[in-house]
Amino acid sequence: MKKLWKQILDEIAPYEPGKPIEEVKRELGLDKVIKLASNESPYGPSEKVLEAIMEAAKSANRYPDGGCFYLRKALSKKLSISGEKIVFGNGSDELIILALRAFVHPGEEIIISDPTFLVYKIASRIVGADVVTVPVKDFKYDLEAIAERITPQTKMIFIANPENPTGTYISGDELKRFIEKVPKDVVVFIDEAYYEFAVGGDYPETIDLIEREDKNIIVSRTFSKAYGLAGLRLGYIMARKDLAEAVNKVREPFNINSVAQAAAITALDDTESVNSSIKLTKEEKEKLYKAFDKLDIKYIPSRTNFILIDTKRDSKKVFDYMLRSGIIIREMSAWALEGFVRVNMGLPEENEEFLRVFTEALEKIPIKR
Repeated sequence: MKKLWKQILDEIAPYEPGKPIEEVKRELGLDKVIKLASNESPYGPSEKVLEAIMEAAKSANRYPDGGCFYLRKALSKKLSISGEKIVFGNGSDELIILALRAFVHPGEEIIISDPTFLVYKIASRIVGADVVTVPVKDFKYDLEAIAERITPQTKMIFIANPENPTGTYISGDELKRFIEKVPKDVVVFIDEAYYEFAVGGDYPETIDLIEREDKNIIVSRTFSKAYGLAGLRLGYIMARKDLAEAVNKVREPFNINSVAQAAAITALDDTESVNSSIKLTKEEKEKLYKAFDKLDIKYIPSRTNFILIDTKRDSKKVFDYMLRSGIIIREMSAWALEGFVRVNMGLPEENEEFLRVFTEALEKIPIKR
């Protein structure tokens, strides 16, 4: 019997998110569980944002504003770009899928780094693209090697900056030099999910890049990380008007719900709360760096809200020990990073408990020789 679904789906392993807290509680019979696996903000929405959510929920019987008029206006003002250059998505994941749907034909090539955000590869293969992977160099994008892999069949290049899962970043000068090597008929999708944690210093400001007529630059950002709205699923891309229009044409109507729109509008204006969560996250990250140094554990310095850690042990055993102790972290073998785990910053008391249990795990699980 002929299969109903696409053959490529038999070859694709679906993306596996971090285990939810309630599921772990049920499975292991635990009363308390700390989740540090999905790079979420531990601080959550501010009181102002919660009030906006409650008010918007009263109109849940109505379809949302399909064009996100007020959110578009607020974001356009904050970013100082035209609203017609913004497209909203149900998280960054949907925007990745929409960009592929808009620009990529079956058989064209997509270039990604390895390791990187798994959705790039999964979504690219589903649309029939050939995925070309380029290994990272010292846990950082090897832009020279990526440029060398561009062929006449290349249609899109995904760059996560900062990178997930490594936490490293590409500087402004590095990015500009790379873009000059990219042909005009190739789309460069720059995923800045962790922008708010990374901005400053030599980190690139990419808004100016999207205006270039001789290049095709799409930049995505999200409200899931620094803004603490992961559960509402809201991201956006910025692109030249013609590119934005193409993505918008393949967008489903009403893809951004009313509650998410109201929350984001308020969050954009509540800079004090957002800046506070970013500051606290950076402080907690420094505490973990110092603790890892004392433990003589290698980690990758990060411009995000998470840290990639080389345990020098069987990372599945480390993950399992942590899980049974009520700490959810991310085991990294799915990224071919054997021995590595990733942990995002939690509340101070959560990070302290993580360190206590992690130290226990290191003591009980032998180093791999």
